[in-house]
Amino acid sequence: MKVQQLPSSFEEDGSPSARQHLACFVVNDIVSIDAGSLAMAATDIIRSQLRDVVITHAHLDHIAGLPLYVDDLFATLDSPIKVHALREVIEVLERDVFNWSVFPRFSEISGSRGPSMEYHPAELDKCFDIRGLQFQLFPASHQVPSAGVVISDTETTIALTGDTSSLEGLCKTIGDFRNVKAVLVECAFPDGLAEIAKRSHHMTPTVLKGELSKLPYDCPVFVTNIKPRYHDQVVNELTDLKIPNLEIMEVGRTYFW
Repeated sequence: MKVQQLPSSFEEDGSPSARQHLACFVVNDIVSIDAGSLAMAATDIIRSQLRDVVITHAHLDHIAGLPLYVDDLFATLDSPIKVHALREVIEVLERDVFNWSVFPRFSEISGSRGPSMEYHPAELDKCFDIRGLQFQLFPASHQVPSAGVVISDTETTIALTGDTSSLEGLCKTIGDFRNVKAVLVECAFPDGLAEIAKRSHHMTPTVLKGELSKLPYDCPVFVTNIKPRYHDQVVNELTDLKIPNLEIMEVGRTYFW
């Protein structure tokens, strides 16, 4: 399984910055998990192939690139962009984003070859297939309707937590899967901002360490979704905690699991 986090912020030399504002993970160049930077950072290969987007929740940093991605492609699409998400998330997208006032309602617009965008409601703990990959959403603990996602093919399983303050949903779900090669977890704030993290339903390094101890078995853990302003502080605190099998996910790097 091929996975990469698309960049949204860059250093002066044009290389991806470790301090990212938007979340978007592309699997096998054909499916994205969230779409924060999808329109801004997708390669030509991704644009030619990716027609399915799984949205964990509707906060801006996870959906910002979705309207622009559909806008870029709608006139030439052979098949619609399919948005897979909890029904509550889809309702937010239609009410607050694709509502004609903020952006066109592409679910009502057809290009020259057919519909531009379709919604595919997903349910927690129920599997669905996308182009040879199996997906299952599990509950996340965030301020709004949210989910993490497990992705499997015939050989490999990975999981992404999305934004969450707890790994309870992940721990209950992941034990049903074999060959888990990686878990991508959020860790937004440093320990000094634990109260803010708690109120906004995010994790700090100390909280993450405690939550990871509940996983049913050991597997590599990759930290993502660190708030840009606190990136170095969070990384230093995670390093000091010496959490086994943990590393920071590199933005723009292609991982094969």
